[in-house]
Amino acid sequence: MAAEIVNPRSDSPTPGAAGVNSTDEPFDPAFALHRGGKMAVQSTVPIRDKDDLSLAYTPGVAKVCSAIADQPELVHDYTWKSQVVAVVTDGTAVLGLGDIGPEASLPVMEGKAILFKQFGGVDAVPLALATTDADEIVDTVVRLAPSFGGVNLEDISAPRCFEIERKLQERLDIPVFHDDQHGTAVVTLAALRNAAKLSGRTLGELRGVISGAGAAGVAIAKFLLEAGIGDVAVADRKGIVSKDRDDLTEVKRELAELTNRAGITGSLETALAGADVFIGVSGGTVPEPAVASMAPGAFVFAMANPNPEVHPEIAHKYASVVATGRSDYPNQINNVLAFPGIFAGALQVRASRITEGMKIAAANALADVVGDELAADFVIPSPFDERVAPAVTAAVAAAARAEGVARR
Repeated sequence: MAAEIVNPRSDSPTPGAAGVNSTDEPFDPAFALHRGGKMAVQSTVPIRDKDDLSLAYTPGVAKVCSAIADQPELVHDYTWKSQVVAVVTDGTAVLGLGDIGPEASLPVMEGKAILFKQFGGVDAVPLALATTDADEIVDTVVRLAPSFGGVNLEDISAPRCFEIERKLQERLDIPVFHDDQHGTAVVTLAALRNAAKLSGRTLGELRGVISGAGAAGVAIAKFLLEAGIGDVAVADRKGIVSKDRDDLTEVKRELAELTNRAGITGSLETALAGADVFIGVSGGTVPEPAVASMAPGAFVFAMANPNPEVHPEIAHKYASVVATGRSDYPNQINNVLAFPGIFAGALQVRASRITEGMKIAAANALADVVGDELAADFVIPSPFDERVAPAVTAAVAAAARAEGVARR
């Protein structure tokens, strides 16, 4: 699949669409770039004459179909299955836009697909589904799965996203990966490892606080615990997720059992007092006095877009390392650093699933790319660093083999 722009600078008017390059509106390059979509299907073989046609289609194709019918595993060798990922959404949690529906989600899903191709060499197909029912989504993806080597779940709201991912992982023998959860967690861990290294500390010496108990916050908390962080507490709109609360969902009750070993109760601000790490995946604003109350040499990863929970200028007053989700500040926590290489590595070895070990390997590889360049404003590489995808791909493939989920 070619990631190509169709008419990238067309400024023809769109009558009746307010703000969409209409005759009374200024030219908007975002709409011009998206006109006609951001991707197209492209053949990988020539069709120049009847001989080419007879090989690519009938009668030649029948030989390949018959071979696959006899030996189903040949589908990986003679179709694109092992090189293509389904990017699946229901449009309920799109970027910072929320529940905007499947049609409105398509520009984002197309964008995700071209990032797969650009940064990981992986073909991807956007699939925006006209249902928000968890079981219907699962059944639909299961029925579509024979065409794909992996499934990337995208922009599905919590808590349904947890159930959908779990059920798909149970029913499919291909990698299923909710990037909003695990991609964010992988890049966060990589940056945190390097921040700790820069300060001469280990993960086990750190106490973290996460603002946001949605898909990303839950996944980051669990992943940091898996990686060995000393302690981490998670806050939602009502305060710290703790065992004493009687208003928790099933997901948050599980989180309360796993996190907050210090037994902190109350507000996010209370938890930040003396904390070593702040991780923001919620939006909102953290008061400056709360940031000031953190431990000396703290790390602030304020990742909400477009407005970080802590403005970098304020964060730098108190923190030794500051990261955001924005590209116009150093240390951008960007999922594109993770998901292309993770899927490329999994597909390379035909992994049956993506394990915790594969994700930790991806985070370690990503952290190692920084190497001797490690500095307070460079704890995570740029998405355009050409070393990133190969390093993550190789590490994930090796981990899949070591964990026994690779099939070649």
